[in-house]
Amino acid sequence: MINQILANTPRWVWFLLAALLWLGLSQTRSRTATLQRITLMPLAMTGLSLSGTLAAFGADPQVVLAWLVAVALMAFLVQSQTLPASTHYDPATRLFSLPGSWVPLLLIMGIFMTKYVVGVLTAMQPALSHEAGFRLGFAILYGAFSGVFLARAVRLWRLVLSAGKGAVQPEIQPAIQAR
Repeated sequence: MINQILANTPRWVWFLLAALLWLGLSQTRSRTATLQRITLMPLAMTGLSLSGTLAAFGADPQVVLAWLVAVALMAFLVQSQTLPASTHYDPATRLFSLPGSWVPLLLIMGIFMTKYVVGVLTAMQPALSHEAGFRLGFAILYGAFSGVFLARAVRLWRLVLSAGKGAVQPEIQPAIQAR
């Protein structure tokens, strides 16, 4: 049965998996990143999560609410955690110095595998997509992954905002130096 599932999986899915693996593995090494990059990836993965939920279960208000509650709960829990000590933001270069982490790879693979499993299960048993427990369970799982992704970005945005508060404003700086 597994051979049949794998054989019936479209080729583009394997290319997507390879690209997502590469993206996730790139996060395991210390690196620098721009504000745009730390913002776009969580938004893209959240979009993939929401589209997976909507594609599988439609815009059912209960499913969307379950997804939103899971996003909010996980975002609340994760955003309050402190960043690793080696995480820094340099306002002059507008770059983050980030330690490597396996968490993004796990989140990316979690969203991918959830989408894949839901697709396989609903293709094999279409009635599952109408069962409340199945729909809500997977919506919550999708939402939880998204909440963690978004909270990790929020924690980095806080570095940017705190760097802005401590910096001397450019238009004020010459007046201070003239004294």
